[in-house]
Amino acid sequence: MKKTTFVITDDAIFMRTLLRRIIEQSEEYEVLGEASNGREAIEAAEKYQPDILTLDITMPELDGIQAVPEILKVSPHTKIIMVSAMGQQNMVIEAIKQGAKDFVVKPFDKSRVYQSIRNVLSMGD
Repeated sequence: MKKTTFVITDDAIFMRTLLRRIIEQSEEYEVLGEASNGREAIEAAEKYQPDILTLDITMPELDGIQAVPEILKVSPHTKIIMVSAMGQQNMVIEAIKQGAKDFVVKPFDKSRVYQSIRNVLSMGD
């Protein structure tokens, strides 16, 4: 069976590591790469063409909201899950308007991360 592939984007290496650990607990999922800002996320999306890309909202250089349409240009089939801190609802709404499919809130709740993954995988292109 083909694994669902991921790129994880967060400016904090701790958060990337945490999310990678959660995702890789499932044998169905594989993390292909990581990025620390929106520009790197666009490059990683183009390189890996992942099924799912997690994208932190607040990052240096290029934030998650600005990166969404650019990622979808280089990798149109990739489903984007926004990662937000509490109190960023307006930014999450803006990211979804830009094409993101779902969101998870930090600190990560493993069951919510898996629910979000299932949600976006059940969506058509």
